Parts: sequence; C-alpha cells; structure tokens
Amino acid sequence: MNLKPRFLILTAALILLASTAAWFAFERIAEGIIEQWGVRLAETQVRYDSARLLQPLSREIALSKQMANSQVIRRWAVNPNDAALEREAIAEMESFRSNFQDGSYFVALKESGAYYHNNDKDEFAGQQLRYHLKPENPADRWFYQIVEQGRDFHLNVNPDEQLGVTKLWIDVVIRDGDRILGVVGTGLELDRFIREVVRVAQPGITTLFADHNGAIQLYRDPRYIDFATIVKREGEKNTIDRLLDSETDRQHMRLAMQALASEGPAGASDARVLSHFVKVEGKRYLAGVAYLPEIDWYEVTLLDLGVLMPVHSFASVLFIFATTLLAALLLFNYVLNRLVLNPVAALETAMLRVSDGDLTQASLPRGQGEIGRLIARFGAMAESVRNHTRDLEARVAERTEALHRLASIDALTGLLNRRGLSERLTEEISRAQREQHTFGLLWIDIDLFKEINDYQGHAVGDEALAAVGRLLACSIRPYDCAARWGGDEFLVLLSPCDHEALARLGERIRAGVEAGIELPGETGVTVSIGACLAGPGESLETILHRADQALYAAKAEGRNRLCIAGDRSEEMA
Repeated sequence: MNLKPRFLILTAALILLASTAAWFAFERIAEGIIEQWGVRLAETQVRYDSARLLQPLSREIALSKQMANSQVIRRWAVNPNDAALEREAIAEMESFRSNFQDGSYFVALKESGAYYHNNDKDEFAGQQLRYHLKPENPADRWFYQIVEQGRDFHLNVNPDEQLGVTKLWIDVVIRDGDRILGVVGTGLELDRFIREVVRVAQPGITTLFADHNGAIQLYRDPRYIDFATIVKREGEKNTIDRLLDSETDRQHMRLAMQALASEGPAGASDARVLSHFVKVEGKRYLAGVAYLPEIDWYEVTLLDLGVLMPVHSFASVLFIFATTLLAALLLFNYVLNRLVLNPVAALETAMLRVSDGDLTQASLPRGQGEIGRLIARFGAMAESVRNHTRDLEARVAERTEALHRLASIDALTGLLNRRGLSERLTEEISRAQREQHTFGLLWIDIDLFKEINDYQGHAVGDEALAAVGRLLACSIRPYDCAARWGGDEFLVLLSPCDHEALARLGERIRAGVEAGIELPGETGVTVSIGACLAGPGESLETILHRADQALYAAKAEGRNRLCIAGDRSEEMA
C-alpha cells in the first residue's frame, strides 16, 4: 500500500480517536458547567419561590397576630359569658374581616369551645357563633392540639367539615400572660393558593413546601398534601420521604433540614440554601432546600437540569471544535502545536476554571482562525450562562405568561380553546352575580361535519373549522369572545347581552356561515346554533346544559337554524 493511502488511513484513525476523546472530554466539562450553574439556579429559584409564598402570607399572619392581641377580644375571651363584651368583640372581629385577603376569620375560645366565623359574603352576619368545639369530636382535635402545644403561631392545611371548606389556615393563640384563652386566624383558599404560588408553569421546575416535621403542606398534586397534620401521629403523615426513591436521598434531605433549622432565624432573602441531587420516580433532580423561620416551614425546589440546560445545547460548539481539530491534524508538527494543541490546552484550562465557577472572560486564551472563533463562542456561552442566572426571575415570569397564552388558544382556528373560554365563563358568571346583569351564550355545531371528513377528507374538514373560526372572529363584537369548544363545536360568549342582541348576533352568524363559506366541490357549510340568556346565580353547568338543549332542538328541527332556550321555569315545565 502506498504511503498516501496509509497516511490517509492513519489520519482518519487519528481523527476518529481524537474526535471521540474530545467528545467525552467536552461532555464531562459541559456537565460540570451545567451542575455548577444548576446550584446557582437552585439558590435563586428557592429564594424566588420563598418570596412568592411569604408575600401573600406575611400580611395575613401580621393581621392575625394583631387580631389575637386585640384588647377587646382578649377582655371578652377572659369573660366569654359577658354579652356586652361579646358584642364589642364581634364588632372587632368584623373590622378585621374586611382587611383579610380571604374576607373571612374565625375565633375559637378555650373555656367554652365556642367557634365564631364569618366569610367574605357576610353570610353569617348576626350569627357569627357557628358551633361549639368538643374534645371528643375528631374534627375538632386540631384546636385542642394547638392549645396543648402552646405554640404562638401555626399554619395548617385542613378541611373544615362544619364549614365545608378546605383552606390553608393561619392559627394564632390568644394569650393572657401565660394563660391560653383561645385561637384566632383566617384562611386562604387552598386550590387558588396552589395555583398562584406553587404551580410554576416552567418545564423542569417543581416546588413544594413542608412543615418542620417534613410533612408536605403545599404541592402541585393535592394527593401528596398532608391534610390536618397537627392531629396526626408520626408515621401517618405524608412527608417528603414519600417523593424520594432511595433511603440515602431521604437521609440527605433530613440532614439538610436539620442543618438549616439549627442555624437560627434569617430573612428569606439571605437564608442559606443547601443543594444535592436526588431521584424522584427514577429521574435525577437537583434539590434546593431552604428554611423559612417566619412560618417554620421548608421550601424545596426540584430542578431537572436535563430540561433546563441539556448537554446537546453545546452541540454547535462541539461541531466547531471537531472541525478545527480536523484542520489541525492535516498540518505538520509545528503548525499542530502552535495553532491547535497549545490553544486547545489553554482552552481546556479555561473550561476547568469555568466549571469551578469562574465565568469571567479574562482567563480565556487568545487564538486564531477556527480556534479563535471557538474561544469566542465559548466566552459568549459563559456570558450567556451568567446573564441567564442574573435575569432568571424575569424570564420565569415571561415564560409563565407565554405558556398560559399558548394553553388558552386553539392552534387550528386561532380562537380560545376550551380551557381559555372556561376561565372567561367563570369570570363572567362571577361578574354577572356581582353586577346583576345578563350575558348570552351561543353553542354552534357544524352540520354534517362527519360527512365532510368522511367524503372530502380531514384537510377539507380542518379548512371548514378554520373558516368558521375566521367568520366568528369577524362577526362578534370587540368585547365578545369566541372559542373552539371541541371537535366541530364552537361557543360564543356575548356580554353584555339581552334577548334581542342574542337573537340578532346568532342569526347573523348562522346566515354568514351559510352564505360565506363554501368548500371544494361547491359544498356549502351550515351550522346549527343553540342559544341561551344567562342571568345572575346560574351555575356554569346549568348555562351549558340550557345552550346544549337549545342546540339539540335546532338539530331536531332540521339543522341550519337558531334556537333560543326559554327561561328556566319554561324549561322545567
């Protein structure tokens, strides 16, 4: 074999060997950089999530403590049978009710067991005494446990069977010196609190909060929440241990919590964050843990670094590195050492410094050609990682908002989807109840849509859906909204609306579809429309049922028509 083929074979072998080695080295260094970045991200994210939790709680806790220290309530709690003091105390409670975020309060007295409560609707005005707590009643054990423990302040996620609500309760003890007189506080609606504080809509980030014993209090999956923690014995609680796969991870988590709690009080902004890797359901996460002394809870953030910063994101840099290596191997020893090997060695040193947390560009070597561009891109990457950590909170907010928008829009028609309109309907029902006005709902179904799909194909069916969507967007008023409810069904929310506007807009849409939409093969499209006028006090299920019944009537009468539901009394008849 001639020297040239041998040289080419040797060069190819060297290229293959060097490329393989470079890949593994680069992958290890990249993983090290990602882990270092992940630790800093965990610290930032934990502090951010802790602040988001404490912000709505701090004010409610302060108000509850102020209420517990009220001289009017304390005098009454010492003499609960004094009717005059009771009237003054109830007036004091009501003054606090308007200031609480949830618009509700409770006061429970130790001596009599009397439980006073009123909600944001002022539903129990004049009847604030709801019931009496009893030591033998399991549902009332929380109160006697709080009194027995003697802690001034307590947070508890618990359903109240008497009131029929599940909330995050803020409990503050009423004291007269060392004597405990009762417990006061308020509650925050649990589902809304989880939705606004815990469910961070960013892929790769999971947040939970646990009490001083590790029992889960707030988590995106309510099945893992340990309700009524205070009345449970150890071993019966849903703790963080339930999430972790191995006993080693559970031990690490317990030690981290003990270490943080032993450090003493610190503000949420300067609390120390401990990080270590754990496995949850077979997947590796970086767990950041912080102690919140203000509420005696722990905040745990789980980061999936494979989602937040995957190694394959460095593929472009690796490609440039391999290309540069190929050119370098074609040169002789002098060029190889001068232009490639020496800069690569210096770059490796710089990468190791970056993996140790040094993200400054001053330590990067100088180079020429492809190596110079590689160094520049690596420097840009290091700068990008630093900037990403710096503006993480802003990006979390932006991505959360963008994901919410994407989750509410139907991709085919550009209208709201079922989720988006459900939120608008819920808001409109509340507004109708508050302002005592009516609004309209049109339930639109494309006639014989299955035949369009079967005989002309799904592409034509999609075009029919898109065309109806465009026509709806053009036909409704600027302050109305339309949505694709599912399949070939559309819903239009008209607000404000009366019977005349409902009939006029419904007929305009029906006629517009009949006259303005034509499919290939001169096939026309028609719709059947069921409409109803909704008033204050009607539930979402009732409104949808009335519109659906009207749609059923429109189809039964021959399709391509509008039917408006009568009022509820007529329908029941």
